[in-house]
Amino acid sequence: MGRAVIALVFLPATLAMPLAAQWVHYPTAGVPKTASGAPDLNAPAPRAANGKPDLSGIWAPEKNRPCPPQGCDDMEIPYEFLDIGWSLQGGLPYQPWAAALVKQRKAEAGINDPTTHCLPGGVVKMYTTPLLHKIVQTPSLILMLTERDAAYRQIFTDGRPLPDDPQPSWNGYSTGHWDGDTLVVATNGFRDGLWLDRNGSPMTDAAKMTERFHRVNFGKLEVEITVDDPKAYTKPWTVKLNQLIVLDTELLDYICLENEKDLRHFGTK
Repeated sequence: MGRAVIALVFLPATLAMPLAAQWVHYPTAGVPKTASGAPDLNAPAPRAANGKPDLSGIWAPEKNRPCPPQGCDDMEIPYEFLDIGWSLQGGLPYQPWAAALVKQRKAEAGINDPTTHCLPGGVVKMYTTPLLHKIVQTPSLILMLTERDAAYRQIFTDGRPLPDDPQPSWNGYSTGHWDGDTLVVATNGFRDGLWLDRNGSPMTDAAKMTERFHRVNFGKLEVEITVDDPKAYTKPWTVKLNQLIVLDTELLDYICLENEKDLRHFGTK
């Protein structure tokens, strides 16, 4: 079966040209099977050579929004893509200026979202955008490779501290350590002006983020994210994003600017 590549412009997602999956006849190695021979997604999480859970694999966001009457396509977006704080009672604890900004951005239907203009989406959007990402785990470094713009993220697990005065970046600077079977990742050094969702929830250069990765079983990875950004929010807040394993395929290039024809119609300032 093929996978579709989407253009995430205004609302949910507009379907673009379908592309065939890569190495579709080359099955993922090491997949546990049920008695019937089907993948056993509820099997225990695999372990790395050091005994810690192995987070390696190709992952996609959990599809947690109900299907529309016409049915779901395989690129359905999760709730968190539109509103990262939808599951929090009372929503995100915006500072007054941030609440006003989100109201304006929602009225503009995401037209100034950096990803609409083919800029990177940042760490949080990697977990909610319905494109695949791949985790490669080594003893001292975890790599995250994403289909969107063939991008990458590095999480160092070699004991180094976070930089004191980092050059601001889209993904920040990340270090991780194991707390039992949970990988705890601290990140700083974000650039100002990031969007966390299509509503335009902001993240500033004052933000620090903590992620807790827990591979529940072979088929499911929980990522608990805490954002501490006193410029934009009145208190730290935490959400949990579920990622589901994707088997028997590989990443495909999705280069946003390739054949891009939307920006000329936006009429932005």
